[in-house]
Amino acid sequence: MTPSDPGPSCQELVELVTDYLESRLAPAARARFEAHLGGCDGCVAFVEQLRQTVRVAGRAREDDVPEPARKALLEAFRGWKK
Repeated sequence: MTPSDPGPSCQELVELVTDYLESRLAPAARARFEAHLGGCDGCVAFVEQLRQTVRVAGRAREDDVPEPARKALLEAFRGWKK
């Protein structure tokens, strides 16, 4: 980051985090993302929380979620883009 290129804001980082974690950012965008992480403890914590969530969720099976919770989650996600 330089004075003429302050790098992504925290909001922009949140919008890019999935691409970052899936290694889909272009090299320049990845460098800017990581430069932001170098100076923002809050975003570092956010990224680490998402990494942990992905690790835990990746091990979960459908049967691990009780039926009432599964129904509630499905209902919540049905209309999330509306």
